[in-house]
Amino acid sequence: MSSPFEAVQGMPNACQLLPTVITGGQPSAAHLESFKAAGGEVILDLRDPMEPRPVDEAALAHSLGLEYVNVPVGAGTLTDETLDRVLGVLHRSSGRQVLVHCASGNRVGGVLLPFLVNDEGFDEEDAIGQAMRVGLRSAELMEWGLDYARRHRGA
Repeated sequence: MSSPFEAVQGMPNACQLLPTVITGGQPSAAHLESFKAAGGEVILDLRDPMEPRPVDEAALAHSLGLEYVNVPVGAGTLTDETLDRVLGVLHRSSGRQVLVHCASGNRVGGVLLPFLVNDEGFDEEDAIGQAMRVGLRSAELMEWGLDYARRHRGA
């Protein structure tokens, strides 16, 4: 049996960020099925529901018995409320295998910065390096995540 990370190989920017957090771009139906079969439990989708997709991800995740949560990240949603929702999912999913994805990994990197800094104890430079490893390319998303982390440090 493969690990949850091995199950999503071939997914854009697939990365084992932490022992229970896998990240990447848009998974296919086969990736979701393999992720579930390998012990995956939660899908955190950062894409807007109106973005084109190869599969009805919410329906497929539910049919597989995966918890599916959609927190859209994009223009107009770069707010504390959005990051509060993302972090809430990660905190509730502690100890469970979570796949966090967007289309490419760019948004994933931005939303995970506060988690890496404030929850996992990374210093900012290391957190930025990890965010870039998972696909972060946007300075705006990086600043959004870091600003939130700085303002919520020790909260």
